[in-house]
Amino acid sequence: MNGAEGNPAAEAKPVEDVQGDMRWMSQHIRFVQECKDAEPDVLFVGDSMVQLMRQYEIWTEFFSPLHALNFGIAGDTTCNVLWRLQNGELDNIRPKVVVLWVGTNNHEHTAEQVAGGILAIGQVLISRLPKAKLVVLGVLPRGERPNPLRAKNAAINGFLRLWLPQLGQSKAQLLDVSKEFVHSDGTINPRDMFDFLHLTASGYRIIAKPLSDLLLQILEETPEERRASLV
Repeated sequence: MNGAEGNPAAEAKPVEDVQGDMRWMSQHIRFVQECKDAEPDVLFVGDSMVQLMRQYEIWTEFFSPLHALNFGIAGDTTCNVLWRLQNGELDNIRPKVVVLWVGTNNHEHTAEQVAGGILAIGQVLISRLPKAKLVVLGVLPRGERPNPLRAKNAAINGFLRLWLPQLGQSKAQLLDVSKEFVHSDGTINPRDMFDFLHLTASGYRIIAKPLSDLLLQILEETPEERRASLV
C-alpha cells in the first residue's frame, strides 16, 4: 500500500462545504493568490498543526526569516492537501524546501493508507518541484493517555520511515519528535498540548528548534548568516 493506486487516502478531494460558507475553498483561493506574488524559500503545507504555527512567536522567530509561506488548513486530510497542491498551490513558486505535516485527521483510513497518502503527496511535490527538498514531520501522539489513535499515528510514522527513501535519500526525510511529548507514565502534558492534540507555545518550541536547524542545514545557512542577510 506504499503507492497511490487503490489507496483511498491518496485520492485528491476538496473539502465538502457542509457549513455553506465556502471557508475552505476561500482559504485555498487565497493561497493560490499568494503564489502569484511570493518567492518563498520554504513552503509549509498541511492541516491545523501547520496553520496554527503562525499564531505563535516561533513562526516569527524561526520561520518567517526563512521566507516561509504557510499553507495550512485545519481539518485537512492527505486527500485535501493532495487536491490543493494539484489545483494551483504550487503554481508560480519554487521553494527550496517543502515542510509537510498532515495525517492525524485521516480517521477513515488505516495507518498504512495514511502513510501511502503522505507518500503520494511527496511524489507530487518532487514531480512539480524537482529542485526542492522535502521534510515530512511525523504525526504526533494524541490523547492524554495511551489510546488506539496514538498507536495508529505511531504506525504511520513507522511506515514513513520505511517508505520515504523511495522518493530519494537526498530528496525527502522524516523529522519525528513524537517521543518528546509522551512522559514516562504514558501521559501528555496539557502545557504542551492544550487539548491533547493541538500544540501550545511550549509544544511548538519542542519541534521548532530541530526543524529550524534542519531547514538551515538544507538551505546551507547558519543562523548567523541568516541574521546577517536580514540586516
